[in-house]
Amino acid sequence: MQTYVVGGAVRDALLGLPVQDRDWVVVGSTPEAMLAQGFRPVGRDFPVFLHPETNEEYALARTERKSGHGYTGFVCHASPDVTLEQDLLRRDLTINAIARDREGRLIDPYGGVRDLEARVFRHVSPAFAEDPLRILRVARFAARFTAFTVAPETLALMRRMVDHGEVDHLVAERVWQEFARGLMEAQPSRMIRSLRECGALARLLPELDRLFGIPQPERYHPEIDTGEHVLQVLDQAAACALPLAVRWACLLHDLGKGDTPAHILPHHYGHEAASARRAREVSIRLKAPAECRELAEMVAREHGILGQVAVLRPQTVVALLERCDVLRRPERFERMLQAAACDHAGRGTAAAERVADWPPLAHWRAAARAVRALDAGAIARSCPDKSRIADAIHAAQVAAVRALDATAATARGAVPPPPASPPFGGKSGPAA
Repeated sequence: MQTYVVGGAVRDALLGLPVQDRDWVVVGSTPEAMLAQGFRPVGRDFPVFLHPETNEEYALARTERKSGHGYTGFVCHASPDVTLEQDLLRRDLTINAIARDREGRLIDPYGGVRDLEARVFRHVSPAFAEDPLRILRVARFAARFTAFTVAPETLALMRRMVDHGEVDHLVAERVWQEFARGLMEAQPSRMIRSLRECGALARLLPELDRLFGIPQPERYHPEIDTGEHVLQVLDQAAACALPLAVRWACLLHDLGKGDTPAHILPHHYGHEAASARRAREVSIRLKAPAECRELAEMVAREHGILGQVAVLRPQTVVALLERCDVLRRPERFERMLQAAACDHAGRGTAAAERVADWPPLAHWRAAARAVRALDAGAIARSCPDKSRIADAIHAAQVAAVRALDATAATARGAVPPPPASPPFGGKSGPAA
């Protein structure tokens, strides 16, 4: 029995990156022999075991044969006569088909080290085309390894896979899983660009794909193209290390602009309502978690008005706070503000601005604090007409916001402006 470290652990070590987990391939063994040595079986579709001490995964060397559509249509063969080279041949990219033995020697039959040095994603064999999930994996790797490019022959193969309808067989759960992981990488816009370049975006997320080429008023959007704007917003969220729900909301916030009638372009009057509807539809279709779905819908619906807080009436401000359930969900409200700030920064020459310095952030945070600081119980107890308690609380909220606006107006004329908003890394909620 021989064991080798394979895949991402070898790749990342060669790139000088931290190695999080190690996967092993076992050549020349059987399930019975692994069990006899204390390994614990965990694989359902093929023999994978956990080491009795390290809990690292050890998989028996195997080959795969396509037996149907999608990523599940495979027949696996694992036996002692399967070689390491045969096992590496079934892998997706050459940079993931490098092995290292226990003495530290590299086994690289398909040129993975060469492609690491050239910063190229290249498929190992034509068998790449048998698993459409690999298209999403390549796109996700593009978001992580931002200096890499896709080899022309691999891109051509990905396009043929899309044309043959392979991605249409992917189930929503796996698509979401890859999207979610890619959105959390260093430059998630590269994932979207890669999917669009091979045609997969139009199949998996057509609502986003059609935004490319749709113009916006240059006065507000120097980048003009709606799709490019969305990708700039997304990368702003990544640069601020914001969580998945915010990045998903940034990706979907302008989907309604794809519904704008051609005769009113480049304007998009009332696109927020259409964007909220589209964001909800996409999130449901891809089975995004409730946190992501709710925030995406809320950001799409509200992002147009959030930047206007300085000129809104106190009643309008309170209505939005109520609509967004700021009393019970202050953290979600803070996430919405962060997404809106990314939207502001993801605009052509304005993209270099610090997101956390967007002026409406401080205004909305102060308004939320003022409303949440009210003692609703005391207001209710002091209300002589118990049927008007809700009205009394609402009136107190409006008064609190009005007083806040008056104080800010006085301060602007008499003292220096308040300090900048706290960075996004700080604690969210009523104190944020």
